Amino acid sequence: MLKPGRQTGALALYWRLSATGMELTMAKHTANRSMGTVALRWHGDSLELLDQRLLPAEEHWIKAEGASGVAQCITDMVVRGAPAIGISAAYGVALAARHAGAGDWRAEVHKAIDELAQSRPTAVNLFWALERMKGVFERCESLAEATRQLAAEAVRIHEEDLAANLAMADHALEVMAPEKAMSVLTHCNTGALATGGYGTALGVIRRLHEEKLLSRVYADETRPWLQGSRLTAWELTRDKIPVTLNADGAAAAIMASGRVKWVIVGADRITANGDVANKIGTYNLAVLARHHKVGFMVVAPSSTVDMALESGQDIPIEERDGTEVREIRGIPLAPAGVEVFNPVFDVTPASLIDAIVTEKGAVRNPNITGMRALFA
Repeated sequence: MLKPGRQTGALALYWRLSATGMELTMAKHTANRSMGTVALRWHGDSLELLDQRLLPAEEHWIKAEGASGVAQCITDMVVRGAPAIGISAAYGVALAARHAGAGDWRAEVHKAIDELAQSRPTAVNLFWALERMKGVFERCESLAEATRQLAAEAVRIHEEDLAANLAMADHALEVMAPEKAMSVLTHCNTGALATGGYGTALGVIRRLHEEKLLSRVYADETRPWLQGSRLTAWELTRDKIPVTLNADGAAAAIMASGRVKWVIVGADRITANGDVANKIGTYNLAVLARHHKVGFMVVAPSSTVDMALESGQDIPIEERDGTEVREIRGIPLAPAGVEVFNPVFDVTPASLIDAIVTEKGAVRNPNITGMRALFA
């Protein structure tokens, strides 16, 4: 049973997770705390993933019974968000052991790990989770032991992510030190749908709302997959958190109006010098925030930090098919033959970031010295 770290007198949440399944229970104290809509459900012999491509029109769950199914869901963006990808991959390894044959079961599990590693190239949480699962697997002496131990480790990864999200919200509010309610702007989706629960950047926004320190959230629509309009606006609306949806190109006008005090975003990879890879359009926001003297905060678990990479120039940036920009759900928006530049992420240099917040603490005005002090 998980004890999620320091609370703020609101709601204690307990995930009853085991190798055979999961159940969510909550115990009220003095106020309501929503953990958001879960993105994945573990059943011991299968993993269910909420198909985020269909939201908000349809809530459809896809059942993955093996590692290949999990890998395909990650590639196809059924599940997205660096922490949720890492958790899903961990469960995928557990399923690989569960369904391995009696022959060369070690080779089968290693093959599954390799397949999962190829599903998305940028989110470092994926590789972090797979390396952690691999370490457990290498210590197992039998398939039965591997099946038990890998399922238990995947559950721990899931539990730890939720606890980390709650801790990050605490650290972020210490950095922001808000004295009265304010408005913030966010990009893409960093909520419960992208994590093991509660959220990273959106978790900070949830905490502001709980503490009555939030006036409004401005949510970029986030082209081309529209995670802001389809997912973030949906999550916040369900939890009755005040949100205004805006076109990505409206962010400059919003900042110029003086309506927002902070831009709060997540990350898919953070390098040793504090450079951050995140959803395409994040770099634009950092430049705008600096010009308008708006705070810029990155919120991500420490598993997103890759101290082996010196700077953002070393991060592999995934590019996807141009159809994602030319069309929306099969409806043409551009000439069929036009060339498209469709990177999924961009890199925001550390010099434009006011704070990087993880469950271990915050690095203000990040540079390699500050990053090493917290993550070495």
